[in-house]
Amino acid sequence: MNPLPQNPVVASGSFAAMKSVPYRLQFIAYVLAMMADNIEHVISYWVVFQKFHSPTLGGFAVLSHWLPFLLFSVAVGGLADRFDPRRIIQCGMLLFIVASAGWGFFFITDTIQMWHAMLLLVIHGCAGVLWQTPNQLLLYDLVGPADLPSAVRLNAMARYLGILVGPAVGGVIMLTLGTSHGIIFNTLFYLPMLLWLFWAPVRDKSVAARRFAVRGLADIVLTMRAIGTQPVLTAMTWLAGLTSFMIGNAYHAQMPGFAGDLGHGDPGVSYSVLLAADAAGALLAGIALESWGRLKGTPRTAITLAMLWSVALLGFAAVRIYPVAIVLLFFAGFFELSFNTMAQALVQLNAPHDIRGRVVGLYNMAGLGMRAFSGITVGLFGAAIGIHWSLGLSAAVLMALLCLLYGRATRKTAG
Repeated sequence: MNPLPQNPVVASGSFAAMKSVPYRLQFIAYVLAMMADNIEHVISYWVVFQKFHSPTLGGFAVLSHWLPFLLFSVAVGGLADRFDPRRIIQCGMLLFIVASAGWGFFFITDTIQMWHAMLLLVIHGCAGVLWQTPNQLLLYDLVGPADLPSAVRLNAMARYLGILVGPAVGGVIMLTLGTSHGIIFNTLFYLPMLLWLFWAPVRDKSVAARRFAVRGLADIVLTMRAIGTQPVLTAMTWLAGLTSFMIGNAYHAQMPGFAGDLGHGDPGVSYSVLLAADAAGALLAGIALESWGRLKGTPRTAITLAMLWSVALLGFAAVRIYPVAIVLLFFAGFFELSFNTMAQALVQLNAPHDIRGRVVGLYNMAGLGMRAFSGITVGLFGAAIGIHWSLGLSAAVLMALLCLLYGRATRKTAG
């Protein structure tokens, strides 16, 4: 196993990754694919809601989106260690296309049944896990370690751009083409990523060959043991798991309720503004961190930013003044992107070369897979004690856990 670099992540310049032509092409393709992902959500969720009016199916949609990350992230990372990550991403794009085309077929023929919808939701979730972990490894191959923090931040910005633009474009497509033909048209947005990967640069041949067999559950155990003695990897994986399990993005699903409780004008408009404030804060964080380029990535800095995120959400849960709520969500988005991208860059830079895919997969299992359970801490408890109390208590407990993690990271560094 290759030795681990323990130096903090040092910024290499403003928008450094954009100097790479292959990375710029990847960025454009990533934005389009993320936009298509969200367009599919907008159209399919709308039609399925109108057809079935099933809260159970809505809950299944959340589980089917995140559970594949929990179950298969490490295995997919192992595949990316052993095989070309570009081909794995292309398999993910093909599954996205199959899902969108499948929705379109059932919408056109008006033959959609509950099990059809559940199957397509599972296909979509599996496509996501085949895309995200190998794509993170591809960033390392495209820009190298020096510009990796910049590439991670910019890809996070691309994700939020897709989230912001996708619903708007999806609405326009539904109005102009209709839901059936619109979701089939949506498959075209996956093609740039699918086709570009045929010409994308290959991984560095000087890196040690990655020939470990993929062993399913055993990979998870072995990877956990491998990072157990590495303070940076351990701390960042715990950070991802704690923040995702306790809160994740579950408060987004409760945003209509928060908008109604704040009682500021039309609830639909208030809901959209609150979501936009969170996304705008994240976009500004990416731009600010790229432009400033002086914030060193260390475990303690990442944990501190996560603590500020939990404080912002605790304040949002407690406040009853609409403008203050907008400001707090803006800061929440800012801190969320900041600590997530810093943690991801630290994991990639400190992961051993020969098992980088598995280590990144374990991080994604914690950071994305655990979001499947945030619906319990925020959503299920919200039904029992109210969404303000559930989010506030989740944020408070998370703050306490992060304080413990910060103390442990400090002791490890001092040791």
